[in-house]
Amino acid sequence: MKILIPISNVPDTTTKISFTKGDTEFNAEGVQFIINPYDEWYALVRALELKEAGKAEKVTVIHVGLADSDAIIRKAFALGVDDGVRIDSDGSDAYFVAQQISNYAKENNYDLILTGKETISYNGSSVGGIVAGFLDLPFVSLATKFDLEGNKAKIEHDIDGGTQIVECELPLVVSCSKGMAEQRIPNMKGIMSARTKPLTVVAPSNNEKLTNVKSFSLSAGRTTCKMIDENNIDELVNLLHTEAKVI
Repeated sequence: MKILIPISNVPDTTTKISFTKGDTEFNAEGVQFIINPYDEWYALVRALELKEAGKAEKVTVIHVGLADSDAIIRKAFALGVDDGVRIDSDGSDAYFVAQQISNYAKENNYDLILTGKETISYNGSSVGGIVAGFLDLPFVSLATKFDLEGNKAKIEHDIDGGTQIVECELPLVVSCSKGMAEQRIPNMKGIMSARTKPLTVVAPSNNEKLTNVKSFSLSAGRTTCKMIDENNIDELVNLLHTEAKVI
């Protein structure tokens, strides 16, 4: 069984965000990029656990991005991934990214595609579902547990008010959430072997991007908290009417 793990590169969570070119582009100067934590900690690590348990033969990562993102693919190699694919194109549009991933997956017959539930940069949570749609495969979102018995997957995922357990035959696409696996740190053997593992660069298929960025803006950030005396209900009601904002 072959598992495909799409990964994104995102700014480290400590990064101070800024924009350039009239607030139309993210300013990447001096920014440390990492593998999207949901992709790495949950989807990628769970795939490696399945391989270590003898339930998968090969784990491949795929990334839509330019050459400056090769470092995150090598990080995945260091964790234990067998090989990697980079679609040589800017991955700013979720629809475009999903098309590239699904086109490659369709040509190479993967049994299971595990994605992180979302990226910490855009929080779109859409690529996994779009990939499943392009491939005409079942899709389970927000999975917190995943196991295989032969050709059948048993999956737990969050729903409103509780947890649902589903069973589904392969192939399928699953987005992974907290609880799926635990973060790993590469060991020295993994770091050394990462240098020699195969990284295939593929030209993008000619698919149209559906979105364009008009501008970025920083959030207002945290504001001070107003403390209201518990006996002063009138003031509280007045502030809710005049100052409170629905987000």
